[in-house]
Amino acid sequence: MRRGARSNRSGPGLLGTVGRTAVIAGTATAVSHGVSGAMQSSAQQKAVAAQQKAAAEQQRIDDAVQQALAQQQVAAAPPPVAGPPPAPATAGVDRVAQLQQLAALREQGILTEEEFAAEKVRILAS
Repeated sequence: MRRGARSNRSGPGLLGTVGRTAVIAGTATAVSHGVSGAMQSSAQQKAVAAQQKAAAEQQRIDDAVQQALAQQQVAAAPPPVAGPPPAPATAGVDRVAQLQQLAALREQGILTEEEFAAEKVRILAS
């Protein structure tokens, strides 16, 4: 074969092969970047969703703690005082006088039968 003579090969030749290889490599790189970008985007979305879920769970826990503390404060509070403590009875004489006063209030219509009965039980129990 002589130099410079063309052979009977059919094909793109050296420059054509190099060009095709460059196009294929560029396409592969672009696809690879697209896939990795999509994967990163998906991972970021999952991370954001996990953070939001964790924040919601923390808020639920905080609310439960606040509610428990409020209930604990209510339970620890001293009971309300209804009035002054009853004076110590000096004998049955005070009870009789109190019962007579209650009967008079009932007769005047100031106390109902139910109120009279409740106060009578309280006086007799003291």
